Amino acid sequence: MVGSIRKIDFDDLTEALPAFACITLMVFTYNIANGLTAGLVLYPLAKLVGGRARDLNAGSIVLALLCLAYFLFGLPH
Repeated sequence: MVGSIRKIDFDDLTEALPAFACITLMVFTYNIANGLTAGLVLYPLAKLVGGRARDLNAGSIVLALLCLAYFLFGLPH
């Protein structure tokens, strides 16, 4: 699993930030789902903020909104 980290483009912040958040949250929350949903929310957000919205498709935006709903309403508090 760690070998896949070599394939991340760390020169591109819009790719590295969601990947780093995904890995970090998986480790510190002991929950793979929390890490993956954080990455799926941050990826489109980073692309939009970075001015690279053309790299996104409708599916990734819908998936990010669903994952954001999970964070807002689905996590036990």
